[in-house]
Amino acid sequence: MKIESSKNATYEEDVKEEEKQSDEYRTLKQITKSSTSFEPFPEETIALEALFTICNDSHSDFILLGFSDKPYLERMLFSVILISYCLTVTGNVVIILVSLKDPKLHSPMYYFLSNLSLLDLCFTSSCVPQMLVNFWGPEKTISYTGCAIQLYIFLWLGTTECVLLVVMAVDRCVAVCHPLQYTTLMHPKLCLQLAVLAWGTGLIQSLIQSPATLRLPFCSHQRVDDIVCEVPALIQVSSADTTDIEIQILIAGIILLVVPLIIILSSYVAIAKAVLRIKSTAGKKKAFGTCTSHLLVVSLFYGTVTAVYLQPKSRYAHEQGNFLTLFYTVVTPTLNPLIYTLRNKEVKGALIRLIGKDSDTG
Repeated sequence: MKIESSKNATYEEDVKEEEKQSDEYRTLKQITKSSTSFEPFPEETIALEALFTICNDSHSDFILLGFSDKPYLERMLFSVILISYCLTVTGNVVIILVSLKDPKLHSPMYYFLSNLSLLDLCFTSSCVPQMLVNFWGPEKTISYTGCAIQLYIFLWLGTTECVLLVVMAVDRCVAVCHPLQYTTLMHPKLCLQLAVLAWGTGLIQSLIQSPATLRLPFCSHQRVDDIVCEVPALIQVSSADTTDIEIQILIAGIILLVVPLIIILSSYVAIAKAVLRIKSTAGKKKAFGTCTSHLLVVSLFYGTVTAVYLQPKSRYAHEQGNFLTLFYTVVTPTLNPLIYTLRNKEVKGALIRLIGKDSDTG
């Protein structure tokens, strides 16, 4: 208890010191902004230059505040997230193995599903372990290098999922609307190209957005109002004008969130029309069942990500943003395997066959 109290006291002292530095910076920034028609006083110029030097040259640790003002909530979230992470790893590994091992699942739909499982596995592993460490103890820090790596991976995989969900929607549209030409149209080479397109688009977006964010000046011991290192929270911490990067985020959000969402919804409108023309009740039920699971995944992911990345900076609410981030980093990857396996007879059948085969071998 004494050790924890001393750590909390040290943390509070760091917070107070950082607030003092932030107040000093804001004062200097206001002086500089108001001095548009004349040169600032020499001592003000020297102080401002010194502060920018500290901000740009110091790669100090970030403090991820998260839910630090609610310790009871952190302990509860630690248990929930740990269980969710175990389920995520288990569920997605099972889907990948079943898709690879069972010949009946060697189709475009399950090829893309295994890509989504691999994506969710990497996505959660890039942030959840650090999240658990921060929720467990009084230390909420992450190194500058760790934050940078997390930002690169987070943006890469998050953007990849946006594109991959579009690919999966188009795949379902072709399967339902053109069933006779499906195998010819969605041949293995095209599936590989679409998967590479999804992963490649995510990587390019990360290589553009991450360096632009990390080039912003951050003063030492900066407090980030988030549970992970992501762009909206980091630009809040920056001591510079972030208008340009906010415009970049808006443009990227339109291209990678709004446009894909329009394509997905258009695909499902076409699917709904095609399903209504099917005379067989069993055929309708199967088509609706498969597409409903995909729509549920899309709604969970796009709904939360759009709320975080497309809202204005001035409206970025600390607690609301944390819960939304928690949802698409922990909850959605946990639900994806459950949605696809519990609602899919083919996956359940393949899993039973795989278990039975292993039992016979043993």
